[in-house]
Amino acid sequence: MRVTFPHMGDTWIGVKAMLEYLDVEVLMPPPCTKKTMVLGSEHAPEFACMPLKLNLGNYIEASELGANTIMMTGGCGPCRLGYYAQVQDTILQDLGYSYKMVVLEPPEKHITELFSKIRYITGNNSWWKVIKGIHFGYSKIKMVDELNKKACWARPREINRGDTDRALESAKQKIINVEYTKDLSAVHQEVLEIIDQVPVDKDRDVIKIGIVGEIFTLLEPFINFDIERRLGYMGAEVDRSLNLSEWINDHLFLSINKKMRSCKESRMASPPYLNHNVGGHGQETIGSTVLYARRNFDGVIQLLPFTCMPEIVAQTILPGVSNELSIPVLTLIMDEHSGEAGTVTRLEAFMDLLSRKKQKKEVLA
Repeated sequence: MRVTFPHMGDTWIGVKAMLEYLDVEVLMPPPCTKKTMVLGSEHAPEFACMPLKLNLGNYIEASELGANTIMMTGGCGPCRLGYYAQVQDTILQDLGYSYKMVVLEPPEKHITELFSKIRYITGNNSWWKVIKGIHFGYSKIKMVDELNKKACWARPREINRGDTDRALESAKQKIINVEYTKDLSAVHQEVLEIIDQVPVDKDRDVIKIGIVGEIFTLLEPFINFDIERRLGYMGAEVDRSLNLSEWINDHLFLSINKKMRSCKESRMASPPYLNHNVGGHGQETIGSTVLYARRNFDGVIQLLPFTCMPEIVAQTILPGVSNELSIPVLTLIMDEHSGEAGTVTRLEAFMDLLSRKKQKKEVLA
């Protein structure tokens, strides 16, 4: 069995660590590129959203390296993520690829539902080792999320352009290199210090922007043109409304860690603008925008793949939220035809708008 899985930001760091801890052979597809997008778009339905197309491209590239088992997450509700596995499996079979698809979906009743599917991949490993493997991979994901958050704070305040990104890559590599659970604590402290040592101007006045929307578009830098880094260089501190470790805690671990930020907070903040779940992260998009307004953020950017129904619902509601709470919102819709230059131009214009609004507010104060 040679297992692969789709790229989604830094997800691979934790998933690869978990599988290798459990002695599973992992064959990573190359990072998402234009080739990946072309391969997926060529064989996927035209109306399918970009994550499905990129995932399909990942699987085709991984198969060429020898992968024969796919591990991916599933979904429920109106979001089409729940159909990805079936659609992709059919397409791959029609193309002549031989794959076994293992879908890790949110447990309906008990977390052992998730463990049993992982056990299929991990073979004869004991339950205790499976749990330790999950903990090992998840711990790495949490550490990477923490590093990314610290980098988003440091990037617009750094003295020397690029110091934060160089430190971030160095820190991530140290996390990747950890082979044993017992070494995680020491490395955790070490990588945090790497970011903290970046020279910054703590008094620099920066724009604060919240990023909301569909999880794949939020986490995968190829699809969003590395928006967190770009905004940081433009002078914005970015806060992502949803991190992978939080999603896992909410949907796969049934909120076992009560200290972590939860989607329940954003869902509770969404009424009266949106009173019920519309699938995907639509309700969280509205609630997170409300929360950012309450925290006096300067603006919000919504990211979504073209044809994403839950985010389209949220998009129609956001102008009302923006007007009522006086927080500017920019919506960026991504597909295989999106242009980098046009996206950067829109970000620059949005930053200019937020800067002028902030200056005017400071004058009036």
